[in-house]
Amino acid sequence: MLAYDADLELFKDNFKRFMNENVAPHYEQWEKEGLMPRSMWKLLGDNGFLCVDVPEEYGGYGVPTEYSLMLVEESARAGYGALSTAISCHSEIAAPYILNIANEEQKQYWLPKMVAGDVVGAIGMTEPGAGSDLQGMRSSAILNGDHYLLNGSKTFISNGQHADLVVLAAKTDPQARAKGVSLLLVDTHLEGFKKGTNLDKIGLHSQDTSELFFDNVKVPANQLLGNAGQGFAYLMQELPRERTAIAATALGAIRGAIDVTTQYVQERQAFGQKIGSFQNTRFVLAQAKIDELATAAFYNQNLALYKEGKLDVETAAALKSFSSDMQMKVADSLLQLFGGYGYMTEYPISRFFVDARIQRIYGGTNEIMKEIVARGILGR
Repeated sequence: MLAYDADLELFKDNFKRFMNENVAPHYEQWEKEGLMPRSMWKLLGDNGFLCVDVPEEYGGYGVPTEYSLMLVEESARAGYGALSTAISCHSEIAAPYILNIANEEQKQYWLPKMVAGDVVGAIGMTEPGAGSDLQGMRSSAILNGDHYLLNGSKTFISNGQHADLVVLAAKTDPQARAKGVSLLLVDTHLEGFKKGTNLDKIGLHSQDTSELFFDNVKVPANQLLGNAGQGFAYLMQELPRERTAIAATALGAIRGAIDVTTQYVQERQAFGQKIGSFQNTRFVLAQAKIDELATAAFYNQNLALYKEGKLDVETAAALKSFSSDMQMKVADSLLQLFGGYGYMTEYPISRFFVDARIQRIYGGTNEIMKEIVARGILGR
């Protein structure tokens, strides 16, 4: 169990104030436009809300991991699922790959820029024909002298439109299957790198998601992340952090959905009494609270294990599956209490519902998560 941290609570209050001043007045418009403005990244960086657990020598605060994950959780709780996902992809996914695997020169070059919001990070794994089957990727990066020649494409890339840096998985040895996959730090401004249109999604509307295309992109050989052929090993090493971050979003969204529903049922009347006085309403809210407590307990356990370096792939997969299923369940059950109004986009519960659906898909589908857990029980 994580102990109470007064500094963390103060940091949380500062972030909530930041969102009230800089996100709340604009978020509806961003959702309609389908894109959070690039200037928001610099604002986040200037206020110290990016990559906060990165050590001070690279520009961060060097604070415990829960400070970073809190930003993901609280933005989701506030109803800003797109912001939560954007920060998560940047700070919880892309940055840890560099911090944990990159050489000193790469760290010094990229991390301070990510902390400052000058560089937006993304992860490039999923391909149009492969989905969760990473071994089916076709993107190739063939070493040619002092550079890799990168060709192929990726899809569903979060932060894709704004990204300056993509931690990219590609086959450096196409004949070697899983052992032929390497990770590259790819500057999106290189010639031959093209971003597709911003994809139109059912939820997370203002979180940019794109296809990426590579046509003979010359990636400097010194931008290989770690060792060639170790890409899958690095993915297995870093995916537990990503899946814990997905759970942080889920937990925040569950709490946010309970917040807006509690307020609604205490104000809305039907049949001459407040909706909150009906036994069904009380039971639905009670079950949502029970689900929140269960998710929080599982999440806190995983976070404690992660901090101790003991979080394994199976347990992280179980948390991702459980928390995202719970997020969807809670959003659906609470939306029902709003009746027809719950289906209207002007009511925040509708956004909690549509934003929840992707959580069961990205980061590895929940079906894949169950397969990972099963392998841990039964072996292959």
